Amino acid sequence: MAPYVTEFDLYEPQSTNDLQYPIQKIAIVGSGSWGTALARIAALNAAEKKASFIFQIFSGFDHEVRMWVREREIPGQGLLTEVINSTHENHRYLPDVSLPHNLVAVPDLVEVVKGATLIVLVVPHQFLTPVLDELSKPGVLAPGARAISAIKGVEVAGDEIYTFPWLIEKKLGIPCSALGGANIAMEVAQSEFCETTIGVPSSDDAALWHAVFDSPMFRVHPIEDVAGVSLSGALKNVVALAAGFVDGMGYGGNTKAAILRIGLLEMAAFTKEFFPSSSSLTFSHHSAGVADLITTSFGGRNRKCAEAFIKSGKSFAQLEHELLKGQKLQGVVTAEEIYKFLQARGRTEGYPLFTKVYKISFEGMDPKTLFDDL
Repeated sequence: MAPYVTEFDLYEPQSTNDLQYPIQKIAIVGSGSWGTALARIAALNAAEKKASFIFQIFSGFDHEVRMWVREREIPGQGLLTEVINSTHENHRYLPDVSLPHNLVAVPDLVEVVKGATLIVLVVPHQFLTPVLDELSKPGVLAPGARAISAIKGVEVAGDEIYTFPWLIEKKLGIPCSALGGANIAMEVAQSEFCETTIGVPSSDDAALWHAVFDSPMFRVHPIEDVAGVSLSGALKNVVALAAGFVDGMGYGGNTKAAILRIGLLEMAAFTKEFFPSSSSLTFSHHSAGVADLITTSFGGRNRKCAEAFIKSGKSFAQLEHELLKGQKLQGVVTAEEIYKFLQARGRTEGYPLFTKVYKISFEGMDPKTLFDDL
């Protein structure tokens, strides 16, 4: 497989000797705004792509796509799963967006993945461990299942750092890809044109996930760089916090552009230093890199809450409750994880922007020191 998979590569005929053409069943683990937006695309594609031998590895999709929902009571309406399934709308996290009727909300995780061969993991990363514990139990996953992570963040243990696809592969024993790009959930759900990048471990994974998510308004570009796609999705949220601090202090485009340039350099340098097999082209040539950074730093929730953090003096926990309906800011958690890792490695001085974002967020550092020594 070439380092960067083209659409021509995806459609290149393969030998049919001993190949089977199973029906692929999609399951979405997570139902926040981003999870619901991805579930919507997958369900639409599952309904439309009923039989296709073009990829030489599968014959179509099961019509029903299940989405795991953490059950809760919606005041005056009933249980969230019942509301989603009766109204075909996720009023809590993706209001005013119609969902396909073949997308079914289910509160039981094991039931959601039952028989699923393509599992999309898109939960807040602090909830990933219990999810993986449940999925790793004997008999839960279907034989031959594959996963993809759309989770933004990293796992740090002392002076070691792991991407979520790596952890998923290790825990579940199945191949795991990574999805990331310039993708604001509401804009994706409203079918505004955009691109996304999928880092894949093999050409078969590229073909399958391309079929799950690619559409005329959501263009998918698979590349062979799982770590790079995963890390860019995590680190850009830390830089987006810095962009929000700039907005909160009332500075203009010059300042913000400088912070984004410095942030992109730190993102690429960090990835190459600690994940040397990744490609620098992921950051410069693909949606998962510079495009995602720009989008998140102008329109994402991390930027929005970081601006409010400076202007209001409220904690990030308060802002999550007030502005995000309880959803978690991945940038804040990632900033802490990255700082602890760099501290353990004795490398904080090598990444001054990442370090300052952490200290402003957690140690009360004056935001105006953001620009010192950059």
